[in-house]
Amino acid sequence: MRPTTPRPDSPSRPPLRRTRVLAGLLALGSVLMGCSDPGWQTKDIAGLMPPLAFELTSESGERVEAQAFRGDTTLLFLGFTQCHDVCPATMAHLDSILDELGEEARDDLRVLFVSVDPARDDAEALREYTANFGPEFVGLTGSKEELDALTRRYRVTYGYGEKDDGGRYTVSHPSAIFAFDRHGEAQLLIRQDDAREAVVSDLRRLLAKG
Repeated sequence: MRPTTPRPDSPSRPPLRRTRVLAGLLALGSVLMGCSDPGWQTKDIAGLMPPLAFELTSESGERVEAQAFRGDTTLLFLGFTQCHDVCPATMAHLDSILDELGEEARDDLRVLFVSVDPARDDAEALREYTANFGPEFVGLTGSKEELDALTRRYRVTYGYGEKDDGGRYTVSHPSAIFAFDRHGEAQLLIRQDDAREAVVSDLRRLLAKG
C-alpha cells in the first residue's frame, strides 16, 4: 500500500504561514536580546522608551521644555511634595549618590522632580521642596493634560485617593527613576530595589557617555 502523504494542515507539518511567523518571532527575540547591553547593572531601556520630551511649568513659574536640559545627564522622577515615604527617601538617596559621584557629576547631572499633584504643588511649594536637596534638583509640574501626556509617554500611571474631612488625599505615582543621556535618549530605569553600588556604577558610566 502506498504511504499516505500528510495533508498540509496535519500536525506533522505546520502550515507555512505559521512556520514563517514562528521564525520571525524567534528572529525578533534574538534582535531584542542582542540590543541589551550587559554592562548596565540597572534596567537598560535604550530603544524601548522614547527620548525625553515634555512642556511643563518649572519651580520658577516659567514654561520649560525638555530641550532645556540637553547636554546634561537627566533623571526623571514623578511624585508630589506631600508624599511622606517614597518621594523624600528617593530624593535623599539621589542626593547622597550625587555626593558619592563628586562635584563633576553635580555639574553635569539634573534631577527633574515632576509633581503629579499640581493642585497643591505650585511653584513656591516646589522651590521649597527641591531646596532641601540642592540646585541639581529641579521641580516641575503641569496641567492634568500635560501630566497625562508625560505619563502615557513613559507608560506609567498616577491617581488620587479620596479626600478626608480635612481635604487631604493621597497620590499614587511610579517609584522608579528614568535616566536619560546628554542627548535626551532614554537609557536606564532605576528601581527601588536596585543596589546602591549598581546605581552609582551606571550613573558614572552614563555621565561619561558622550
